[in-house]
Amino acid sequence: MTTAVLGAGLAGLTLARLLHEKGNEVIILEAEPEYGGLCRSKTREGFTFDTGGSHIIFSRDEEVLAFMRRMIAENEQRNNRNTKIFYKGRHVKYPFENGLYELPHEDRFACLHGFVRNLIAVEKGDVGKPENFREWIYYTFGPGIAECYMIPYNEKIWKYPTEKMSLHWVDGRIPRPPVEDILKSAIGIETEGYTHQAVFSYPLDGGIGALVQAIARPVEKCIRTGFQVSSVKKDGRTWLISNGTDTVRADRVISTIPVQHLLPCLEGVPDRVREACRALTYNSLICVNIGIRGPIPAISWMYIPDQMLGKTNRVSFPSTFSDHAAPEGCSSVLAEITHQPGDEVAGLSDDELVREVTDMLASMQVCTPDKVFFTSVERQPFAYVVYDLAYQQNIAIVRDYCTAIGIPLIGRFSQFEYLNMDGVIRSVFDFVARDNNS
Repeated sequence: MTTAVLGAGLAGLTLARLLHEKGNEVIILEAEPEYGGLCRSKTREGFTFDTGGSHIIFSRDEEVLAFMRRMIAENEQRNNRNTKIFYKGRHVKYPFENGLYELPHEDRFACLHGFVRNLIAVEKGDVGKPENFREWIYYTFGPGIAECYMIPYNEKIWKYPTEKMSLHWVDGRIPRPPVEDILKSAIGIETEGYTHQAVFSYPLDGGIGALVQAIARPVEKCIRTGFQVSSVKKDGRTWLISNGTDTVRADRVISTIPVQHLLPCLEGVPDRVREACRALTYNSLICVNIGIRGPIPAISWMYIPDQMLGKTNRVSFPSTFSDHAAPEGCSSVLAEITHQPGDEVAGLSDDELVREVTDMLASMQVCTPDKVFFTSVERQPFAYVVYDLAYQQNIAIVRDYCTAIGIPLIGRFSQFEYLNMDGVIRSVFDFVARDNNS
């Protein structure tokens, strides 16, 4: 049994490894010159940055977490999370509802008052069930927390109106805060949210790319990079996968590439399926990497809801993730800017992006421009799945078609699900467990 895996990102490499361990012959076809997808890293002038946004290793899934930590055994640094929200010039504890005591007095009152009044209204049945993401935010947190943080930040990262987003995805990803935590937080009693990531791991050397390299090691010889798939078709019981020049034969095909790339490679795709695929919404990502002489605040990462501070929605500090991520005496900042494909942000030059980020860091008193001595910019066309109101209908059409023609979909942009690294690996584990062909 020869399996062709389309895409050599985290999903494709994990899948190929597990199939290989079960005795399958695998070939992994990757369009880029290097494998790793959104989990690649680059080291230049002593600075290591993840090219697909900041990644850390954590999970509620103990099996997946053990797998990831096993992959980076002896190359692991464990860290206590120290995450903030930059709010009106203050470093407010993350999650926001656990840091209410650090807000200005009027905002703290608005958040607590709004939460309590909304809680009473919900329990009395005076508030209707939410029908979109924006309504869910108000329903869950009340108007104070919603308007101070949740809506400004979510609209900044998603680049999409929250009232036009589905709410089906929020349970489990955005935990509902316990009432006692809100009350304690408002009066200054320490509470912790998102405790599953309170301690996280990161490779000491090599960035998050070290994780995918470790996963790929047993199947590295089976990876064919620079193979841009242009057609996938079946000849009898054999699949033919071509890049326009060479053709690979396989007994089956499993796709981990974006469905927006897969469908154009197929013949005879019905118009309704193509239209459903075109309607799927996603964000692209720009990473602006900054190397700094000297120290920075001992913060893991920081959320930036304020539109006035510019386009960046989150900054992380890789030099706090790993002691080897920056040269001695230096620090590093990774600023993330999400945008819609082809919008005005996509047209900004690297110099314009670096200038905006360095100005923002100066205004936030993270560092002054004279301390900056290394910069680089990375762009990812596919970064975040956006759950619009038509998402469930459209993705069902696409998935059903791919299932019908015999091409399983695995991974963030193949399944078209907003999966973290652990979610991607779990989807692979589950597929292999139920796979009758391996």
